[in-house]
Amino acid sequence: MSIRLLGPTRTAIVKSGGSPVRKYHDYFRAATPGGVVRIPLGSPKVIGVASSRGTRSNQEDFYSFATLNLDPEELRASLKKFQRVDWDPNTTGKPFNSQIAFIGIYDGHGGSAVSQYLRQELHGLFESVKKSDIPELYAWIHELGGYFKRFRGGALQPWIHDPDNPHVYDLEARATQAFFEVDRNVSEVAQSCGATASVALLQSLDATATAPFSAKTVALTVAHCGDTRILLCSTDSAKVFRMTDKHHADARVESIRLRRMMGASLITDSFGESRWMGALENTRGLGDIQFKKFGVTPEPEIRTKLLEGNKWAYMVLVSDGVSSILSDDEVADLARGAPDPKVAAERILAFVEELSGEDNATALVVPLAGWGKVTGPDRTKSLRDYRREQAIGNERHRRM
Repeated sequence: MSIRLLGPTRTAIVKSGGSPVRKYHDYFRAATPGGVVRIPLGSPKVIGVASSRGTRSNQEDFYSFATLNLDPEELRASLKKFQRVDWDPNTTGKPFNSQIAFIGIYDGHGGSAVSQYLRQELHGLFESVKKSDIPELYAWIHELGGYFKRFRGGALQPWIHDPDNPHVYDLEARATQAFFEVDRNVSEVAQSCGATASVALLQSLDATATAPFSAKTVALTVAHCGDTRILLCSTDSAKVFRMTDKHHADARVESIRLRRMMGASLITDSFGESRWMGALENTRGLGDIQFKKFGVTPEPEIRTKLLEGNKWAYMVLVSDGVSSILSDDEVADLARGAPDPKVAAERILAFVEELSGEDNATALVVPLAGWGKVTGPDRTKSLRDYRREQAIGNERHRRM
């Protein structure tokens, strides 16, 4: 199998001398009284993006979005497992019942090789991985040694020794396999560079073929490694529901995982920040191959939520160049009232720059059915005004 580049954000996985195994799109199909329409994901009214290099010499933040086509029975199994919903794919019918929106944000470190690879390849890998490849992949994982000599496979375990195991292959297994495949594919060029990643998967459950951006019922699955962030913002005063937590060495889940497998290697640096092995802030991520044996894993944390679309206004994905400067509530309030998602994302980045943010910073805003219906006061306006006043002159001082 080979990988053919189709453009800056498009790839296809192809068999040797053959046609693409599967094909993803940059649009979403929806049904209307006049027929089937294509909704372009790159429209500023569909997914809004803003990105800044800050004062860094290189841009290591990247993102991607695509419409994947997955087996409807796999999607059905995932809904049953995580939400206890018995969704019938026949209520929507082909080709609509296989569609799922993939939106990812990637924050590189030590170089941009891994984050650029994620931008170009992760959505294609996510669509094309298959359980028959798991035994070979697990053999490679085991060869990493150290932590992974004791790794039992997580969500991949049913197929490690028997790829024909009838156990249901769901979105958790697919995400886990895709993330590990990334590590295998970049292993020669990513010894000391890597990236954190958050991926949102949106599936409309409406009987009529509707895009998840306007659907009444949406299944959200998040696959997450590191410190990028996905926030759901409600129509009730833009209150935030966080879909991700930081995978830092002192986080409870991570400290338990690492100490159980590796012993105590948590060190606090001179700034009072915790570092695993005295060097690493994030204990889950892609790349950083030289640190894998010490417990840095690409295994994503999976979280799901069934959304009543009208109760949620938008979803925001941000890199740590945003989340290290702004609170979740500030991010949500900056996006409210914008005429379209693109403007909402630009408002978030503009405020980060006003506060003299130096890191690469990226924000993606995805509308939901409650877009434009946020009620209640802007709860962080006075705080933002105060921070803006305090920041006056900082930019000039920083340049000197």
